[in-house]
Amino acid sequence: MLFLIAGYCTVRTIPGLIGRGGTTVTHDVVVQRMRAVAKLVSSEATARDVVVYENTRYGSRKRTLVVVTGRLLAGINLGTNPSVRIDHATKRIAVELPPAELIGVEVLNLRTYDERAGLWNPFTAEDRDAIQRQVRAQLVQAGSDMNLLEHANRSAVELLRTMLSQDGYTVEVRIRGQAVPAGADR
Repeated sequence: MLFLIAGYCTVRTIPGLIGRGGTTVTHDVVVQRMRAVAKLVSSEATARDVVVYENTRYGSRKRTLVVVTGRLLAGINLGTNPSVRIDHATKRIAVELPPAELIGVEVLNLRTYDERAGLWNPFTAEDRDAIQRQVRAQLVQAGSDMNLLEHANRSAVELLRTMLSQDGYTVEVRIRGQAVPAGADR
């Protein structure tokens, strides 16, 4: 019996000591804060950008070229109390919304095409984190260059006008802080 126990322990222990290859995947979810969110997503854009990351230290340069594809979501945060006035006598609905904001940046694909570490300057976890921050910042800038927030404002106005213009009601939808264009009322 003693030999069986010793043999079992040896069989279970030796592969771990020898270093039999294997991959361990763990997954832990930590919920720090959960809250109700009321947002109207009114624009979505997919952007592709090229990120070049360079760092020089001790005369040694490291460089990487990354192509990123991301999805940008823009919309209206309805949790900031939109103003709604309904006049049943004149069949008029007036809605005032906060301006659109960037709701989410999702990295869909990140591909490294060239990575060269310097002799005295290898890539580290901090470099990878800096590349991720730069990727997100460039995607946000791409959304700004595409006028994503303005498109989200226009889409939200048009969507609410279409949804609320029923039974003969006239709908006026305005974005806070923006002038109402001539002929915008319907």
